[in-house]
Amino acid sequence: MLASSKLDVFSNEYKDLLEKQFRVSLDQLEAPAILKEAMLYSLEAGGKRIRPLLLFATLHAFDKNPVIGLYPAAAIEMIHTYSLIHDDLPSMDNDDLRRGKPTNHKVFGEANAILAGDALLTYSFQLMAEAPEPSVSLKAKLALIQLLAKSSGPEGMVGGQVADMLGEQKDLNLHDLEYIHVHKTGKLLTCSVMAGAIIADVSEEQMGHLQQFSYHLGLAFQIRDDLLDVDGDESLLGKPVGSDEGNHKTTYPALLGIDEAKEALKNHIMLAKQHLTKTGARTELLEDITDVVAKRNY
Repeated sequence: MLASSKLDVFSNEYKDLLEKQFRVSLDQLEAPAILKEAMLYSLEAGGKRIRPLLLFATLHAFDKNPVIGLYPAAAIEMIHTYSLIHDDLPSMDNDDLRRGKPTNHKVFGEANAILAGDALLTYSFQLMAEAPEPSVSLKAKLALIQLLAKSSGPEGMVGGQVADMLGEQKDLNLHDLEYIHVHKTGKLLTCSVMAGAIIADVSEEQMGHLQQFSYHLGLAFQIRDDLLDVDGDESLLGKPVGSDEGNHKTTYPALLGIDEAKEALKNHIMLAKQHLTKTGARTELLEDITDVVAKRNY
């Protein structure tokens, strides 16, 4: 993953804090050891940590200490991780590898993998509610919990996953494809940005621009994902390329062609950056993350 030196330093610092928070949070749970082990296995499986970084960078843009977003960032990443565990199950995508490592159900068994996902999902809301005050006010917590539930539930990620399954073996149009990815991928990315905005208590106008920024970023993220499935490096991706074609899924390259998909990616990146500029905030880190999304190779 490419990054500017400033983003690289920022990313390493806050990723390290996030990893420590995962271990501290799970260690204190009074729960069966195998459940905590399965939860931590997938949380520590690596990944870009784009969602937490978006939250931290949004706080930074509005001159807030990113540390105050640690609990909400961990909660959002737990939601993302639970979705990956369940996506990999035999009844879903039936994947053996995730980021180059055996998937959760391959290590802990299908039942424990399902329950580990369930535990991450439910614990994320507890963690959000336990964010330290006064850095995250009670009013902000209520808004964050509502945002997280809507972004990850039937009107968000889960709804997008269902639409994705219904779209398999079908020839979707661009509108259908965008609906799937705005919900399946984009809503949780938007949640990360908007969570930072809620904690920072930004203006309504700034909220609007951040919403549009994250909308275009989410579509850019998925288009890049689709392109990597066509011409990515399997050793970097940690999974086989060409899986979308093998599963007869409609993708941006399949629908638009590779050249037009690359053009669509450039357009969404441009629009995302335009909305960042209009916030009037210090958005250099968010711009750098946007470039990472556009150029990532895994």
